[in-house]
Amino acid sequence: MTIERSMEVDLVASDWIREKARADDSYAQNLYAAMCNNEFESLSTGLAWSCSWRSAGGVVADVLDRGGDYLDWYCSGIWKDVGEPRVSESRYVEEGVVTDEVRADLEKLGWRVSQ
Repeated sequence: MTIERSMEVDLVASDWIREKARADDSYAQNLYAAMCNNEFESLSTGLAWSCSWRSAGGVVADVLDRGGDYLDWYCSGIWKDVGEPRVSESRYVEEGVVTDEVRADLEKLGWRVSQ
């Protein structure tokens, strides 16, 4: 069985990405937000990859491997704007935002935002 290369597979397989996300919920949320409303391109193959907000939450849950699911991250950036933050961490960003740190890490992993 051949596993198709995707950013999801690369993220879940990356020890250093998993360590960063497990050490900092803001980083995990920023990773989720980056996957929302964006398309990515593999630097090695040129293939495109994108996912839904729900899938992005699931990818982060898989990266963290804490027994959670997509709902732990789904719409986590929106909540900060309604006056009742779902979490107290102020470094969460809105869906679609790609922070400089996440952008650099994804490029190191072999992916870039194609928009």
